[in-house]
Amino acid sequence: MNPTEALDIGRGFTIKNRSCLAAMTNKQSNEDGTLSEEEIIWLSRRAKGGFGITTTAAANVVEKGRGWEGEMGVWGDHQLPGLTKLASQLNSHETISLVQLFHGGMRAPRELNGVQPISASENTEAGMNGEYTREMTHDEIIGMVRSFTEAAVRCEKAGFHGVELHGAHSYLICQFLGAKTNRRTDEWGGDIHARSKFLREIIKSIRNATSENFLIAVRISPIIEKAGIYLDESLLLAKELCKLEIDMLHISCWDVFEEVGDGNSQSLTKRFRSVIPDGFPLISTGAVWDTKDAIWLMNEGADIVGVARVGIAHPDWPQNLGDKNYQPQRPPFSVEHLENVDLSPVFIEYMKRWKNFVIK
Repeated sequence: MNPTEALDIGRGFTIKNRSCLAAMTNKQSNEDGTLSEEEIIWLSRRAKGGFGITTTAAANVVEKGRGWEGEMGVWGDHQLPGLTKLASQLNSHETISLVQLFHGGMRAPRELNGVQPISASENTEAGMNGEYTREMTHDEIIGMVRSFTEAAVRCEKAGFHGVELHGAHSYLICQFLGAKTNRRTDEWGGDIHARSKFLREIIKSIRNATSENFLIAVRISPIIEKAGIYLDESLLLAKELCKLEIDMLHISCWDVFEEVGDGNSQSLTKRFRSVIPDGFPLISTGAVWDTKDAIWLMNEGADIVGVARVGIAHPDWPQNLGDKNYQPQRPPFSVEHLENVDLSPVFIEYMKRWKNFVIK
């Protein structure tokens, strides 16, 4: 398998290589959710570095659903000028530009948003000062589907090629998918088919509201036990999602090389590849660092190799994948190194929270 090969993903789009810059929190946006110049520079530098797909940080679809300070927003037209500038710069480098859409749900603290957090059911989350979420009403769920849709329409108006729906990492969509975080007894809860209705309705609504050549990717976590996300149900979900009008499925593995520990030595990537249609674009992300890692992951069934941390330190990573012996420097990195690859002081300070990533 060759990570430098192009890939036709449909709707008139061809990815120039098999690399994807996954969405990453960086806290560089302004208080009103508008993009800062620093964030535009950071993402544009990775697109210029050759990434086949460049994904923004998680972007909130409503003002009161923020999960952290400095979060990117797509809830208002006041954010359109910055979004349009970013889309234009990304597209000029021939990358596929995606905005990751999300809502914090139970991970949207009152101290940030001024309101009680909401979720599929009454839940609490570590770090939320013990406050329980309020279960969303049916009308609120319908309204949230509309908010995701309006955000996607705004992204298309700005010039992005598509959106990625963030159904991973225990945020709102994931909370609906989880058996522990979604204990509803109405049409939005029950088995995995019923718990995925929120996500399915968002997909259908966005597809109906956007143009025929607008891309929709979905990112899910294969396993999050504390949320009640289990592998068998995630595989069923993957099969169901691929029957809808989405264009890519993205599995967030944290570490693509780890075994699940259930007695089956197959990788998560290979398991998902075996249940989704042949030729359906699969992105797999987690702990990939060098060319040999990327080739291994593609041999396991990934069409597109997602990376995060290596893309922070090495914006030109995709340009080196033609070298089978390419082994980029690993952490820790000096502040000077990170400044030279267009990380702002705010982003560098955030990365200091990651163990052994920045030399302190």
